[in-house]
Amino acid sequence: MHAADERYGTREALGPHAVALFFAAPSSTEPPGFRLHTAYRLFLAAPESEHLVALLADLTAIAADNIAHARSLGRSWHPLGPERSMVNGGDMTLPTDAVYVGAGVSTLDSADGSWRQIASTLRSPSGTGSVRSAFDLKGQCFALLVDGTAIKVDRDPHARLGSSGVRSSKPLEVRWNPLWHNPHHDLTSQGDADTRQVWHHLGALHELLKAHLPRRWQG
Repeated sequence: MHAADERYGTREALGPHAVALFFAAPSSTEPPGFRLHTAYRLFLAAPESEHLVALLADLTAIAADNIAHARSLGRSWHPLGPERSMVNGGDMTLPTDAVYVGAGVSTLDSADGSWRQIASTLRSPSGTGSVRSAFDLKGQCFALLVDGTAIKVDRDPHARLGSSGVRSSKPLEVRWNPLWHNPHHDLTSQGDADTRQVWHHLGALHELLKAHLPRRWQG
């Protein structure tokens, strides 16, 4: 978010979307017994990186091609490389016992408008004379996990106190009563058509990686 704001209008301007891949490895020092590792892909601002649904479709096609190419050579392919890596930041090196646990996207497009519409207003005084900053930006995050959990986060710096913006198809609370109703159990079917398209294409990428990556990656 802040990098996108700082680099806006420069030759190194970032696009509004980022893709994240999640991995977990056993860890005796972490309370849940594992450590989460996140690798991500940022994109430079360009027409091909402006639309999230098209971007996810392109990444899925690239991943499928990488899998087929490696298979034709009798090799295995991993999205973190070393060949044809799909990421450019985060945890680029994983423990040998790390396993794939999910995929997600973060976008600066929100109910307020697209990043293209919003970015130019950050440095323009509002009607009250105040200037909006990156700290005022809304955004959205989508994540799909291998256990079937779907999570959506609506970032809103000005949300009322106590409103986290987090929705999940499965309970995230440790002490969840199974008799309680979860209104988000069908989260990927909720929202407008654009939101459902994001879920659909993120799901295609996630299912491809889940089917391809071994339960125990040996590097």
